[in-house]
Amino acid sequence: MGTLGRYMAKRFVVSILGVFSLCLGLIFFIDFLEILRRGSDHEAASIGELVLITLLRLPKFAELTLPFAVLIGSIAAFMALSRTSELTVVRAAGISAWQFLRPGLVVALTLGVLSTTIYNPLAAWAKASAERLMGEVLGDGGETLLHENRPAWLRQNGADGPSIIYAGNVADKGLTLSAITVLQFDRNRKFLERIEADTARLQSGYWALENARVTSENGGTRTYETYFISTHLERQHIMNSITAAKGVSFWELPKYIEFAERAGLASERYKLEFQQLLAQPILLATMVLIAATCSLRSFRFGGIQTMVIAGLSAGFAFFVFSELSRKVGVSGLVSPTVAAWAPVLVACFLAATILLHQEDG
Repeated sequence: MGTLGRYMAKRFVVSILGVFSLCLGLIFFIDFLEILRRGSDHEAASIGELVLITLLRLPKFAELTLPFAVLIGSIAAFMALSRTSELTVVRAAGISAWQFLRPGLVVALTLGVLSTTIYNPLAAWAKASAERLMGEVLGDGGETLLHENRPAWLRQNGADGPSIIYAGNVADKGLTLSAITVLQFDRNRKFLERIEADTARLQSGYWALENARVTSENGGTRTYETYFISTHLERQHIMNSITAAKGVSFWELPKYIEFAERAGLASERYKLEFQQLLAQPILLATMVLIAATCSLRSFRFGGIQTMVIAGLSAGFAFFVFSELSRKVGVSGLVSPTVAAWAPVLVACFLAATILLHQEDG
């Protein structure tokens, strides 16, 4: 990274952070309107508390926009350098496109590593804090960790001891769980029994499980039409206890995966989330390559608008491909590793191939 490399890296950083800041502003404004609407039903909620909730929710929502911020920011940086003929001068000095791409790739890889190892854990912590604050101010735990027809984890304590519940599906705002598995412990936190049931409904002080199959620690199994496990959870607490894969920190995901595998529970979503976070640096570098395929052309040749639209369309196509791959990975048709890495590597190789054709013929 010589003088030219540092200069170009600075241009990339400023451009990418500028686009990301714009995304932050838009997300904050939209989410604040939603929080303000929900807070209008609670007279005790102050504007300061609602702003704080929105700020705490902001990092996790904005994390989803980071690849697009890198793509658009890189396009803007390349176009700015091309408009001022700086790229033309650099090419005339005998520096190839691959050489002046390195600063952008280094910036993207660095942002990816920081995003995975530092930003993601902070965003997960901030979101959990926002959920707790929403429970205190708005009387619920927030709906962002709870979605219909999605697996969820639930940790709880009861009069009989603590238990861990895995629900294949969630309904009725967390009050009804289906396709569940319960690991029940006694008051001394010693494993007591494993329970599988079709549904579980939260009642006052207990969960009512239907069609339950109870396996004790010695291996014996019994079946009950209705089975009860105690809980201290109430309606306003239930949402705070449900953890989706997107709400788990990068450093905590291996623990969730290990526990799920030991308990014989589905762990595909957590594995997929972990692999996607590992692929984040390569993903952001791929966004720089995609941006380069559509924005290195000199302004005097015209057709810049068409190239930019093509680059944005390629980014959108990648998003669709990535989402389809994620769905396939969650369904178990392919391994989470393949589902997470395949879209990134395919897009990376395609962008590199196009650049080789454009630059080297």
